[in-house]
Amino acid sequence: MNAIEIRNLTKNFGQKQALNGLNMTVPQGAIYGFIGENGSGKSTTEKLICGLLVPNGGTIKLFGKDYKDADVRAKIGVLIEQPGCFSNYSVWNNMMLQAANLGIKNAEEEVRKVLKTVRMEGSASNKFKNCSLGMKQRIGIAMALLGNPALLVLDEPINGLDADGMRIMREVLIDISDSYNCTVVISSHVLGELEKIATHYGIVRGGKMIAEMTAEELNNNCRTYVALKTKNPSAAKALLGRKFTRVETDENEYIRIYDTVKPEAVVEYLYNELNAVVTEIRTDKISLEEYYIDLMKGGRADNEIKA
Repeated sequence: MNAIEIRNLTKNFGQKQALNGLNMTVPQGAIYGFIGENGSGKSTTEKLICGLLVPNGGTIKLFGKDYKDADVRAKIGVLIEQPGCFSNYSVWNNMMLQAANLGIKNAEEEVRKVLKTVRMEGSASNKFKNCSLGMKQRIGIAMALLGNPALLVLDEPINGLDADGMRIMREVLIDISDSYNCTVVISSHVLGELEKIATHYGIVRGGKMIAEMTAEELNNNCRTYVALKTKNPSAAKALLGRKFTRVETDENEYIRIYDTVKPEAVVEYLYNELNAVVTEIRTDKISLEEYYIDLMKGGRADNEIKA
């Protein structure tokens, strides 16, 4: 069973169409990385899933039922924008208020459990206003975990965090997926971090889903290339461009060859034809970020979903 199935979803804000026939499938147990430019429809989609907005058309099913079903709604934990906390209250008191709001039995035990999950058990006495951005985001996730949700929807929880904050958040999200048997939908612009934890991806553009894939499929889609440096890069690139179908220079001034070729063959070719010495050479694969940028420029994924 899929945790989320969305078909032909539309949403208008006045004359502006935010979603235009969006389709989305999130398998149960996935960590689903939801990617798109600002204004592409990510937050709107998440708010529709959570019942915070009403669609103009299409269907949303959660665990095989209509998203408005009361039993299904009770299975969702949400962190969109920022946690709703009282700034002068302690972390503990904010959590206990949320537990009371949800009618959770054994509230103290549950609050301790979720605070430990998000690495905040040692900061329970801190006032919310004195917490760092990363701590506040983890408090929001802890609140969303109260009640043991089967689906967790997170809107950009790692954006703006420092390296250590992103590392902790990454560990927390993996623990949640494993320990709570919870499906996680997470939107983010920090694609390098998302690539480390996501099992599935959805890429949205202009209110439509243009690609959905597993992490394994993404790995297969991300082309392997040979990257090299020489002392005469312009002449080397021009020569390589006559032999290979796609040759580019990246932001670090490495010449990239995307054709299937062995590095030693490139070295030999440049030396024989140009007497050029290769100073650095390696084989690598394009990252999620590069793959995404290529799609945003108008590239078409093999598994693009047609609305």
